[in-house]
Amino acid sequence: MNSHSMARSSICALVLLALAGCKKSETAADVSAADDDGIRVLDKGDRPRSVLRYNIPAGTTTSSTTTFKVTTLATSADQAAVTLLPGLRLDIVSGPASLTERGVRFAVDVVKSEAVIPRGFDEQLAQELREGAAVANDIGGWVEIDDRGNMLAAELNQRTKRSDVPIRLLRMLVNTRETLTRVRLPEEKIGLGARWEVRTEISAYGFEVQQVNTYTLVDRAGDEVMLNVTVQQMAMPQTIEFPDEGIQISVETMMAQADGQIILDLDALESDASANGKGEDRILVKTAEGIDTIEVAEEFEVQIANTSGL
Repeated sequence: MNSHSMARSSICALVLLALAGCKKSETAADVSAADDDGIRVLDKGDRPRSVLRYNIPAGTTTSSTTTFKVTTLATSADQAAVTLLPGLRLDIVSGPASLTERGVRFAVDVVKSEAVIPRGFDEQLAQELREGAAVANDIGGWVEIDDRGNMLAAELNQRTKRSDVPIRLLRMLVNTRETLTRVRLPEEKIGLGARWEVRTEISAYGFEVQQVNTYTLVDRAGDEVMLNVTVQQMAMPQTIEFPDEGIQISVETMMAQADGQIILDLDALESDASANGKGEDRILVKTAEGIDTIEVAEEFEVQIANTSGL
């Protein structure tokens, strides 16, 4: 495998790595414990203060459109560079909600998935993106959350459990929703200007990454809350192996930061949100033919629009 082809194959994985993430926890108890330990109020904000809680009526159904865009430029030791511009647009329906003793339970289903193809994109690659996007049609499952947004239980539907559904896509969806549309709320009373952080450890394409979401309460009008959010990700040096491909990938540095804004609807199952950011990675790729150093620069954007009222 020459340097250019190594760069290309590695980049395909790293484009997804920049956004793909999910909690390591495997059980509802693990998730709940992690949430309790991971939320910390940094500033309680101005008075008057009050608690923020979700109050979702039974029967609530909410629809939204989520769009992912990412630009990745990777450069290998021989100066070969490849830019990929994949994009994905998902129409999602959540609900109807049913009340439980612990909170609320509802289904989350992708009713339509399509690729976002830039103008002038290579037609063969564009067709591959369209086919890949179609795999996400009808994936979903159900979740149960408490009134602070902590996940209590969840299960994927049979379509999602099929082997042709990429796990990286599921991780990307879960992490995006937990960060932007189902914000975990602090237990304490807070006022305008309050800041709190949510710390999690995510698994991104085999690498362990620390993620810190910092939220700032900007405004509140009834059940609508405006938040600013900053997301930071960082991975310590580590190595993973792909024996079937004969490849070993080591992280020297991996950092990303995103900033965004959320209009959190406390009585709905979806919210409006947008975020964009950048990431910088330095990766060593080892094969039988040698070691190649790849530097990756990413720019990414996420848009979530509540479409229920349209």
